[in-house]
Amino acid sequence: MAKISKVVKNNKRKVKVALWADRRKAAKAIINNPKSSPEDVDAAVMKLQKMPRDGSPIRVRNRCSQSGRSRGYLRKFGVSRIALRELSLEGQIPGVVKSSW
Repeated sequence: MAKISKVVKNNKRKVKVALWADRRKAAKAIINNPKSSPEDVDAAVMKLQKMPRDGSPIRVRNRCSQSGRSRGYLRKFGVSRIALRELSLEGQIPGVVKSSW
């Protein structure tokens, strides 16, 4: 189990990313548009720099929904490899069975 504080911090970052997503997208569109004037680009860069760092989606860490584990995370299932094994052995994940040949 991950430290509770790490899980809470990551959840706060997810909320902040969702809150700032539209504003970040608008600023990046101005920056990446080749038709934007240099003054507009500079203003957009300054606006982007003044936004909170935790509003950037790159700062969110994928964590297991059950244990909070950050390593061995499988995106398709949203859990870590350990939790996936436990859930699949219990038969709680549809279509996943233990292999045998």
